[in-house]
Amino acid sequence: MTFSGLSVLVLASFGFFSVSRSVGLHLRNMDSFIRAVQQVEDSDPGLSPLALVRALRRTAGHDDAMTIHFLGSSNNLSDAEVLDTAILNASSFSFFDKAIHHIVTDYGEERGVVLAPDGTTVALAPLLLGIESGLKAMIEGKPADGIFPLTLARTLGLSFVSLQDFPTRYRMGPSGCWDNVEHPQVFKLSLLPTLATDAMINGGMDGAVLGMDLSDQSKSEKPQALSEILKGYYSFTLNEGQGLDAVTRHISPRRREISRSLLEPLDLHSQVMETLALVWKLEKTEWIAWDTGVGQAVRDGLQAFVHIFWDCPQIISRCQWGANSYQDTPIPLSLPLHFLYVHHTYEPSSPCLSFSQCSRNMRAMQRFHQEDRGWSDIGYNFVVGSDGYVYEGRGWTYLGTHTMGHNSLGYGVSIIGNYTATLPSRHAMDLLRHRLVRCAVNGGGLSANFTIHGHRQVVNTACPGDAFFSEIRSWEHFRV
Repeated sequence: MTFSGLSVLVLASFGFFSVSRSVGLHLRNMDSFIRAVQQVEDSDPGLSPLALVRALRRTAGHDDAMTIHFLGSSNNLSDAEVLDTAILNASSFSFFDKAIHHIVTDYGEERGVVLAPDGTTVALAPLLLGIESGLKAMIEGKPADGIFPLTLARTLGLSFVSLQDFPTRYRMGPSGCWDNVEHPQVFKLSLLPTLATDAMINGGMDGAVLGMDLSDQSKSEKPQALSEILKGYYSFTLNEGQGLDAVTRHISPRRREISRSLLEPLDLHSQVMETLALVWKLEKTEWIAWDTGVGQAVRDGLQAFVHIFWDCPQIISRCQWGANSYQDTPIPLSLPLHFLYVHHTYEPSSPCLSFSQCSRNMRAMQRFHQEDRGWSDIGYNFVVGSDGYVYEGRGWTYLGTHTMGHNSLGYGVSIIGNYTATLPSRHAMDLLRHRLVRCAVNGGGLSANFTIHGHRQVVNTACPGDAFFSEIRSWEHFRV
């Protein structure tokens, strides 16, 4: 590429970004970010994904000592790469800087995060560091080095240490709410932030998954463009008949189970402690390691991390699916409960396979329960979609309206769809049977010796459908 050719591309790119801004490039969602990346790639088809992701790191100012230790300086580019990435610096610096640079403002707004198509919120910085680590390992034909420290271990370890004197509940998160999921611009946290917000952990898990996937590819393979890597993981359509059951590749709704399978075999405590030691060595603050409470703080923090982010399923909060307000004063439950009542929705009759579809179903059920039935809120405590997520209804602590005469005794959980003749997807049933139940027991919501009942066992109804009821009769904790 000549300098004159580069100038033409720079001017064209300025115009392209100006036009695109009117169609949503400024929105803080993953689709907008991918479109911006693709525009840079289209402007220079010869741009390698490693050079691009390295340039994004430089744009966001993420050349800290530990990142340089594992990945080298983002300024270490060949002459050709300098020419190629100049277009990014000239045309889109402001957009990418704001999109990637992670901060939490004094008002609790978390920036450097995007809304993914699956309804979860992802920090871009750890995601891109994981991808860069994987691409570097792939191209060099060497084992990956630094993926876990850069994506998760550093954030988790520093968060555990900084909050070791606080109650356990402050060691993780929090999550928050977008101002508008259709046109997201502001993401505000629900509580005081830790270093390890939910978005940072989601981005870290995604970066670890994608980085390890890339590092496992042969050096002889041509790496995909960065936009294609991101599209493959975040932009997908599930099969109507089987949902996630038919998916063999790694996609975002499975980040928790996949990251667990990849990372749990590691000695997480040793890995985090080694990462902290490296951080303090590089920053010349080794004296922090003299604190004898660091090891225990990491051990306690990892126990909380495993429970919240691996044992428990991802639960889409009320604000994310667009719930109306509770129309009365919620009544607290007396925990732990001793029953779990299983339902199907009947209407909607089909499984929901995406965040947008499941959210519409949740809003429709809430309207029916509030306006037609006259209830204070959607009746269920939780609802399971076939998109890989659980949706919050009344939640863990408030009385539902799901199983007449038994609402105070147990949680009411429904899977979206009519399961009179067919079963829910295996993945949706496992979310309920294993993940949500384990989360409830470990979190103190359900007693360890709880009982599962189908709705029909205690109320005169066909719910949860003949096929589904036959299935749950084989589940642990089911009682006649």
